[in-house]
Amino acid sequence: MRAHVALLTVTVLIAGCAGGSPGTADSAAPPTVVPQSAAPQSAAPAASTASNVSSPGAFSPTDIAWLQLTAAMTQRLLPVLDLVPTRTTDPTWRRLAAQVRASNSADLTRSRELLGEAGAPTTNPHEGHDMPGMVTADELAALRSATGNTFHRLLAAHLRAYLTQTVRVATAEQKAGTNPTTKTLATTLIHTNQTHLNNLPNPNPNPRPPR
Repeated sequence: MRAHVALLTVTVLIAGCAGGSPGTADSAAPPTVVPQSAAPQSAAPAASTASNVSSPGAFSPTDIAWLQLTAAMTQRLLPVLDLVPTRTTDPTWRRLAAQVRASNSADLTRSRELLGEAGAPTTNPHEGHDMPGMVTADELAALRSATGNTFHRLLAAHLRAYLTQTVRVATAEQKAGTNPTTKTLATTLIHTNQTHLNNLPNPNPNPRPPR
């Protein structure tokens, strides 16, 4: 009967390792979840069959894939947020960066804990991948050398890409995941990162230089 079960995976993990430049996430299609194999016409419905295969609370491939992607994306963002206090004195940007860092660091810690509970590899399967919402090494270098309005503009683009994409993939997990705790984390992430996205200011045309 196992052969009749359609194992689910997040499509973005297979086909999304492409561009990671700011703004890519806004134009990328929302991640969908598709079966790796289709069940025969004579097979029993996948939902009823799956209940015989996975115990309640078990981690599905979709759960693990989402947790790994969330951790990888957040690890790329934290160095960006760490630059904010040294690149601007604008209180709005500094406050938002601190809020994004606090909530997403907590989500990263929880993602790692759940991966440990699932017995998933601790290594990052997305190392070197440039996916929507992931800041590349070159982009981080550009941020490190930027000041004033240029820094605000780049920061806004990276935050928008990251927040948009994390909400999209968390929505996919919320719809197709199976582990209740993991889906709860996805719900929390959607709420907090959508709030951060709604509060994202426009780059200040006349920023104060850092002291």
